[in-house]
Amino acid sequence: MMKKHWWQEAVVYQVYPRSFQDTNHDGIGDLQGVIQHLDYIKTLGADVIWLNPIYQSPNDDNGYDISDYQKIMKDFGTMADFEELLAKAHHRGLKIMMDLVVNHTSDEHRWFAESRSSRDNKYRDYYIWHDPVDGHEPNDWQSSFSGSAWQLDEKTGQYYLHLFSKKQPDLNWTNADMRQSIYQMMAWWLDKGVDGFRMDVINLISKPLDITKGGAVANGPYVHQYLQEMNKSVLNDDRLITVGETPDVKPYDAINYAGFDRHELNMIFQFEHMGVDQDPELGKWRPKPYKLSELKQIMSKWQVELHGKAWNSLYWNNHDQPRVVSRFGNDTTEEYRVLSAKMLALTLHFMQGTPYIYQGEELGMTNNYDFNSITDYRDIEAINAYRDLVENRHVLSNQEFIDAAHRMSRDNARTPMQWDDQINAGFTKEGVDPWIAVNSNYTTVNAKKALMNPNSIYYFYQRINGLRHQFPVIVDGNYSLLLPNDERLWVYKRNDNKQTLLVVSNFTDETVTCDLPKLATIHETLISNYADNQGQTLRPYEAKAYLYPNRQVDQQRTVFDF
Repeated sequence: MMKKHWWQEAVVYQVYPRSFQDTNHDGIGDLQGVIQHLDYIKTLGADVIWLNPIYQSPNDDNGYDISDYQKIMKDFGTMADFEELLAKAHHRGLKIMMDLVVNHTSDEHRWFAESRSSRDNKYRDYYIWHDPVDGHEPNDWQSSFSGSAWQLDEKTGQYYLHLFSKKQPDLNWTNADMRQSIYQMMAWWLDKGVDGFRMDVINLISKPLDITKGGAVANGPYVHQYLQEMNKSVLNDDRLITVGETPDVKPYDAINYAGFDRHELNMIFQFEHMGVDQDPELGKWRPKPYKLSELKQIMSKWQVELHGKAWNSLYWNNHDQPRVVSRFGNDTTEEYRVLSAKMLALTLHFMQGTPYIYQGEELGMTNNYDFNSITDYRDIEAINAYRDLVENRHVLSNQEFIDAAHRMSRDNARTPMQWDDQINAGFTKEGVDPWIAVNSNYTTVNAKKALMNPNSIYYFYQRINGLRHQFPVIVDGNYSLLLPNDERLWVYKRNDNKQTLLVVSNFTDETVTCDLPKLATIHETLISNYADNQGQTLRPYEAKAYLYPNRQVDQQRTVFDF
């Protein structure tokens, strides 16, 4: 293993500013709202705050369409507010990680306005333009938000590429001037004092050499060259943290992007485990039951194959995923919601990698089942998919789509943070309409209630985060999956040269016997979501971790080898 880095021991807390806290009563969260809750985040045991995009944007895709990288979106406040946030976070020992969106800009960015003005403008080549092929689009690529990924510009007679919304034209990374413009912008933020970047769809920046042949968009021919150039230009600093969002990757790709000797990124987000409950054809819009054995196999593969070579990121939720307690846990009763949220936390956070907690996850916030019409949704992905699948192609009925959205829509993660049991959950004052409706369970699920209850999910996360800093085996140990084919239990162990950590989790609402005889003889639990320990008997959603010293019998086995 390469030298130890601070971010390997860190815990990241993700803030979606639009939904976190509204302080100026316009129904939209803001930077002053983040400042207001810095102590809440610090007390949880987080070390880094990842902010979703706060740059100037027309908000076609909630800030992922940037019109000016060096200005703050008016909805969120001013640059002075950001500088205050940075200073107050640093004063508390919290680092700030910005969201870097450089695969594309907004079509309202100055560069694109110049680019589309004429074919010979010097910014033309900052974006990807192509002549029609046989009178239509250059290839059959589809946008992630439905429809073709190509938009015809009538004025210049060429198509521009947009892998996302048509208001998000893709940048042309083969243009060296464009790349330098990006690096200069990144350096400007680093000079302000930000501590790193989460990089949006960063493995899409290098497109195939011959676009007319189509083919895979991810992990293109020059992507590693660009990232190594970026690293050398602005990221070659051990104090920084970087994570790349990389769809369509396998562990060997991750080792190329985030290998300890690669000089590219610290870690990546992979999405393989996010596909276990999705239809091969319609994806999230036709969800299916998942098999625990498949989820375990995927996560364990990433643990084993990256160990000693690259670093994992650990996440269940983010702004693009539904709430995990509703997805892999059980939100049907209050008891099961609390137990399964704790179980999911323990299962994930004791693996090797840097854990990411998405706002409200530490409260066990759930999906929003109140949205019963497409007009209740705000996310461009859901709205476009409804238009495509229900209205245009009639692949799904209205009710089938709404049922799928209840389970999988990105808006499940974007409903306002539930701070207390007052009107609007304390997100904004009474009488103000939030930009998206508050989940109606806020009177039961909220931070005020959690902070008053020593057995809450919040304090369980706090304990897990503390243990991470206390026991090196959680950070450094290798990983072994036990009982791989069991569809009810997830059991794994972590080993370093001093200790063994054993994690046992029941993913069901049934009482299960764990077929590991040694469990009957170990009673020193490190942490559990039940008050007592019944050995091999696992109650509904029970999770517990044992920590014990390695008493060597020979080079290969320990007394507690399972």
